[in-house]
Amino acid sequence: MSTATTAPSSAPHASGGRLRGLRVPLLLALAVAAVAAITVALTPDAARTGELDPENPGRRGAQALARVLEQQGVEVVVARDDAGLQAAVSRLDAPSTTIVVTSPAALGRRTGAHLRDLLPAARAVLVDPGPGVLRLLDIDTDVTREQDAAPVAADCSRAPVADLTLEVDERLGYDGPGCFGERPALVDVGPYTLLGAGEALSNDQILRADNAALALRLLGGRPRLVWYVPDVTEQGAADGVGLRSLLPPALVPSLVLALLALGALALWRGRRLGPVVTEPLPVTVRAAESVHSLGRLYHRAGDRGHAAARLRAATRSRLERRLALPPGSPPDALRAAIRRTRPSVPPAVLDPALADLYSDVAPHDDRALVALATRLAALEREVGAP
Repeated sequence: MSTATTAPSSAPHASGGRLRGLRVPLLLALAVAAVAAITVALTPDAARTGELDPENPGRRGAQALARVLEQQGVEVVVARDDAGLQAAVSRLDAPSTTIVVTSPAALGRRTGAHLRDLLPAARAVLVDPGPGVLRLLDIDTDVTREQDAAPVAADCSRAPVADLTLEVDERLGYDGPGCFGERPALVDVGPYTLLGAGEALSNDQILRADNAALALRLLGGRPRLVWYVPDVTEQGAADGVGLRSLLPPALVPSLVLALLALGALALWRGRRLGPVVTEPLPVTVRAAESVHSLGRLYHRAGDRGHAAARLRAATRSRLERRLALPPGSPPDALRAAIRRTRPSVPPAVLDPALADLYSDVAPHDDRALVALATRLAALEREVGAP
């Protein structure tokens, strides 16, 4: 009877224990999910924080210009990929549309070809295009970087901007007739308008000089504006940057010529290798023979400094092994170890010997070299070095 009443009561206790054991993992999982949701909600969209992005309110963004254009009656359509660009241009009237590309470096071969297909019906403004973009779009001009923060007048007869002044921290200059600088920052090449002063469109610098007027006249001249922000992820494998594309065109022939000249020099100065010559060598060399040979070489060369350095190094190595000191120990460590293990060595003998041991002064004659060797040997005998 007691067994029948005990068995049913054990099951609820077991299930309650399992639930209590799962409570901590469930709370941790809920906390992680809540933190992830808050992080995603507070993290800004990377596509809206790019440089000269029309929806970026930061210093490097161009939200101020986009909103002023809309207030002036310009229909601003933002395209963030190739498909969005094609759809925007096909929906709008191409002859009354301006396409501005604020990140042309993100263009690839395929997206660049699609952009060319939309021209010249629509006018394209390229902001800060570099050498790679110019080659990609077959634009025949050279580019240089100009670092001059002083205001520069248009100094051209182009009607919309002839009376304006540009002021940016740095700009790009292009070949050919144009406006703003000896190497103009605003140039028309075929269906493209190249603007090498992209900072003038940013929220941070649009109010400097006549930057705002330049941006409005350049991008608001037609009733519709497609603001194209290329997506670099749309580039395919064929759009990868290779080493050859980064080199100037004239450098490759020069490298080939240099390699040919180096090969000709190697053939001219190189020597032919003859057959391998075998020479019997002694299997062992006695230590005494090595010592005598080195001594004769030092004596013949008169290199007493090198001989003294070898003597000092050998003595220091033997003393360090005898006193259990690490290699390269300083004189103070060696002096303390000798006084601790050999207190009978008088300081009048120890200090001069250590001065000789750590000196780098070369003996002036053979007699001084022999005297140095004698003093070092006496120090080793006092310490009992092996």
